[in-house]
Amino acid sequence: MADSEVLLRRVASRSSWQRVRKARPHLLLSRRGRRRFGILTRGELRRLRRRLLRAHALGGDWKLGVPGGPHVAGKCKVRTRSRPTPRSRPALGSPPRSRSQLRPRSQPEARSFADYRFRTLSNVPPLTQTLSPKVSQSIRELGSGRVLLLLPLWEGFTFSGICRVTCIYGRVEIYGHVIKQGQPPQDVFSAYTHSFLTINGLQHSDPEKSEKKIKREIRALLKPHTKLDDRKWALKHFPPLGSILVLERLRTPIVEFLRFYKCASYVFLQENPPSKIYSEYETLKAIGIKRQRRKKGICLSESGLYALKELVSVSCDGCPVILLCGACDIGKSTFNRILINHLLNSIPSVDYLECDLGQTEFTPPGCIALLTITEPLLGPPYTHPRRPQKMVYYGKMNCHSDYENYIEIVKYVLRDYKRESPLIINTMGWVTDDGLLLIVDLIRLLCPNYVVQLSSGRGKKMPGLTPEYIDFTDGLYTKSKIRRRYRGFEIPECGDSLEFTDEEKDSSPVAVFTGHKLLSVHSEFLCSKNEKNRAKYNKIFRDLAVLGYLSQLRPPGPAPLGLLHSLTPYQVPFSAVAIRVTHADVAPTHILYAVNANWVGLCKIVDDMKGYTRGPILLAQNPICDCLGFGICRGIDMDQQLYHILTPLPPEELKTVNCLLVGAISIPHCIFKNQPGPEGTIPYITTNYNFKLPGASEKIGEREYKNALVGYRYYRRK
Repeated sequence: MADSEVLLRRVASRSSWQRVRKARPHLLLSRRGRRRFGILTRGELRRLRRRLLRAHALGGDWKLGVPGGPHVAGKCKVRTRSRPTPRSRPALGSPPRSRSQLRPRSQPEARSFADYRFRTLSNVPPLTQTLSPKVSQSIRELGSGRVLLLLPLWEGFTFSGICRVTCIYGRVEIYGHVIKQGQPPQDVFSAYTHSFLTINGLQHSDPEKSEKKIKREIRALLKPHTKLDDRKWALKHFPPLGSILVLERLRTPIVEFLRFYKCASYVFLQENPPSKIYSEYETLKAIGIKRQRRKKGICLSESGLYALKELVSVSCDGCPVILLCGACDIGKSTFNRILINHLLNSIPSVDYLECDLGQTEFTPPGCIALLTITEPLLGPPYTHPRRPQKMVYYGKMNCHSDYENYIEIVKYVLRDYKRESPLIINTMGWVTDDGLLLIVDLIRLLCPNYVVQLSSGRGKKMPGLTPEYIDFTDGLYTKSKIRRRYRGFEIPECGDSLEFTDEEKDSSPVAVFTGHKLLSVHSEFLCSKNEKNRAKYNKIFRDLAVLGYLSQLRPPGPAPLGLLHSLTPYQVPFSAVAIRVTHADVAPTHILYAVNANWVGLCKIVDDMKGYTRGPILLAQNPICDCLGFGICRGIDMDQQLYHILTPLPPEELKTVNCLLVGAISIPHCIFKNQPGPEGTIPYITTNYNFKLPGASEKIGEREYKNALVGYRYYRRK
């Protein structure tokens, strides 16, 4: 008895943590049990809400709790059993509530680009239905580097890599460009140097088709592309009002050329594999892409979408002049591409005036060009080089030391604008001090109808470029309406030469400046640049632009890629072309050293070179002339007095070239370093450097060997 009493006392005197531990297995319930008693956690409640929203989007019957089809029942587990709901949860007998009702806290201004576009540019349900949950789309490998993608309505597929997209059934949107069934495939470049692209599913033009008719149409459209088993799988898993896409591995001359050089090959390579390898990753890896999170894609704010809607509406009725301005790396180029793609959905062509010397969109850097765009832009600038309608080679990445020449070149290029399509003007990101005053000059000279000013919370705040601000502010070379004076640092002998004369105003392609409408856009684009790495990133982008242009040297067809030093150059006599170094003063005795192994602009000046018998011919000042293209001076033959030029220009156009301009744009170093094949010393790479040459300095850095096998040296800053 004494022992039993002691045991009972021990049981009764157990500590509290032992009692809790004993009761713990009875308190822990499975997910199904917690859902039955209404004690779901916040994460489980969010997952349940996603299932309910998806069931509603796929046609599920909310009142009866019965899904709309077997494919819905297999994917969405909707229960009809009633249970207490201590927490606020969507009821099965009522439509799903919006996220603003489920989460009372304030929503940020920026959302995904697809969501905002659906709300304003398409006839779609309200926001409560467009914000579909993140559900993995059905993907099936077809073999031969092809993948079949079933994209539900209002869902997006964000990816990295490059591929060729063919819309078999439905309608999708990429970067603002709408692709419908029956249209030719589009090459999409979602590179790691920029924000990733998203394929968004849009609503069909005829959603009233019966299910039987839809399946019959899908079966007929898939027959040329897939096998019988693939068609059965697609019909079984096809989401209502969804889209069917075929993604193929992409091989183009630009891609193959960039992959050959180490300095550019990484932009299309896949990142490190995830910790857990799943089947979808292996399927997409076979075609060279990888799924990414939606937040890594392009994001556009409400103000940006409002500006897009108004500009598209105005451009469909006329030919407005649209000028974009903003600080560096704020998203001007991204907004330009989205705007161009939106416009090309409604009109056949868009004109584009490039005034940004450092980060050009369609040409190598250092150019001011006018182009007519007829095809969508589905990638970074270096993936879509275009032939300009008119181009002038300025030769530098900025105009800090020569504003007058910059403005005169802009006026010279603008004269070819025919006002047959809307004109988009891209400006530089220099918006402080003299850069802001230069933008004021451009607005007065170019007379835009709309000024889109991008701003963000980072960096210095730029004043609003309203019509009143332009009227009461002096530019660098133009005067305001009130003060009627020039700035003190203006060159006196310029006078009114920088303003349009009466004859130029009469023949100008744009109307006389009568004011503009300012559209302020809050930028929410992702950017990996900052003050420390901006120069490094800009140098990489310029090298990629040069490599993108040089990719045109590859002959069309399945021929293997030839190295640049193995291609046959053109021979140009000394007496046939004039030479000018635009960015520096070079002694005449050293001019050929500056031209050799350098990037040259192939230009056409008014002067005739036939009267000259000996060369080289030197120009005294920088000419304002048409630039037909670019090339590399492969070498100089002093005995026969010949320049060896490597260029993608055809011979019939090369015959009209009579001027070579050398600027500050350099050839990427990887072109010189990656020259396998030649024996001995690699051309233009040496281990001996003469510091006695004018301009040479030992303060650049210490010389070090980078690769003992090659034997070249490079200079590293301390």
